[in-house]
Amino acid sequence: MTDDVYTESYRACRLCPNLCGVDRLNGEMGLCGEGGQLRIAFAGIHRGEEPCISVTDRGFSGSGTIFFTGCTLGCRDCQNVQISRDHLGAEVSVEEFSRICLELQHRGAANINLVTGTQFIPSIAAGLRMAKAGGLILPVIWNTSSFETVEALGLIDDLIDIYLADIKSLDAQLNRDSCGHPSYGPVAVQVIEYMAERHQLRWDDQVLLSGVIVRHLVLPGYLEQTAEVLRWFSEHTAAAAVLSLMVQYIPMDRERWIDAVVTESCYEQLLELLDEVGIEDGFIQELGDEEPWIPDFSARNPFPDSFCDPVWHWSCSWIDR
Repeated sequence: MTDDVYTESYRACRLCPNLCGVDRLNGEMGLCGEGGQLRIAFAGIHRGEEPCISVTDRGFSGSGTIFFTGCTLGCRDCQNVQISRDHLGAEVSVEEFSRICLELQHRGAANINLVTGTQFIPSIAAGLRMAKAGGLILPVIWNTSSFETVEALGLIDDLIDIYLADIKSLDAQLNRDSCGHPSYGPVAVQVIEYMAERHQLRWDDQVLLSGVIVRHLVLPGYLEQTAEVLRWFSEHTAAAAVLSLMVQYIPMDRERWIDAVVTESCYEQLLELLDEVGIEDGFIQELGDEEPWIPDFSARNPFPDSFCDPVWHWSCSWIDR
């Protein structure tokens, strides 16, 4: 595919289901808040992802995460709000993005983990092709909200090894309230089914080499909506994907903190739900102190040092070891 095809995808943009139709190459911006220039907030080797994507055949190392600026959703309690809505980040060329991928590989990352990049699919695809031509051999992960079009994924699918895909809820009212899009559920289901059809699970012992991980974040007070997601996964996707159940929800409005986190009682009900729907494999996050999960992208290392080794930051570019 030529660079012109990638570039033209920013004209009358339809990369996500917002279908804004704006000309991002001419300075217009859609609901993602981004134009036609690739922008990145942070890159580093992150040790907080699922174990199967944080290890290599040589042992534990961490996932080579690259966080992109902007987002196609507007989630009420987004933990990455500094980059999703406040748009912290710096413009980078396709060539520099390629170098970031190669530097993550050089510093020992287990993979290249592309976080919330839907709005930049054309540029990312071009950069990945350049990086692979320059020696990139790591598996590439597409870490996504699942709010994107299948047509957009077609521009990058052949460059992706693992999909790390959210499924927030199948309830239209909850999706309207929590992420601003009542149509989120059907879109995410279509996208995840597309991913699972094209990428079969492949393992090397405990290391995932290719396939789909479906993430679901439990919202306190909405256990029935979680049960609906788990039933859908069990009936339609369990044979073709891995479930990752997350309990790290934190309300960004601190006045809602009390009674707005997953309790031990709720956690026990989740375990019972998994048994009820017949899901035996996958991952479930342990209860604990969730504060370290909220990154601060104004800092050179947005995460606790035990979680992440910074490599590149929007404020200063490259960070030495």
